[in-house]
Amino acid sequence: MTTPVSASTTIAAPAEVVFAILADPRQHARIDGSGTVLGVAEGPDRLELGSKFAMKMKMGAKYQTPNTVVEFEPDRLIAWKHFAPHRWRYELTPTADGGTEVTETWDISRYPVGARQLLSRMYAVKTQAGIEQTLVKLKEAAEADAAS
Repeated sequence: MTTPVSASTTIAAPAEVVFAILADPRQHARIDGSGTVLGVAEGPDRLELGSKFAMKMKMGAKYQTPNTVVEFEPDRLIAWKHFAPHRWRYELTPTADGGTEVTETWDISRYPVGARQLLSRMYAVKTQAGIEQTLVKLKEAAEADAAS
């Protein structure tokens, strides 16, 4: 599998509804398809460029991941990273029918080539599956929020 790892879906909800979920770290466990995000440990109610937040995680053992928002354009783009150079990125594009196309990407392009190849071999398949499930959950959550 090549890097970056990504998938897209179309959601029948406006971009601002989708973005509200992504920009609220308290909702990340709600949409996590990897089964590793347990909840928010600390952080603001709404993320913006430079926001710092920490998530409670579990992959075998429980741990916390501090994150910093490194890309941000309201209702269009949000990305964060933790201590390592890889990023989790969500790109939102409004559709003609009032919905939103969302692309989630695990971007490891900032690693040296050898590290990218190793990370890709170790995590790309599992990460791809997690991204695809996250997009299913994000779609369900955003469409429910838009309907209420």
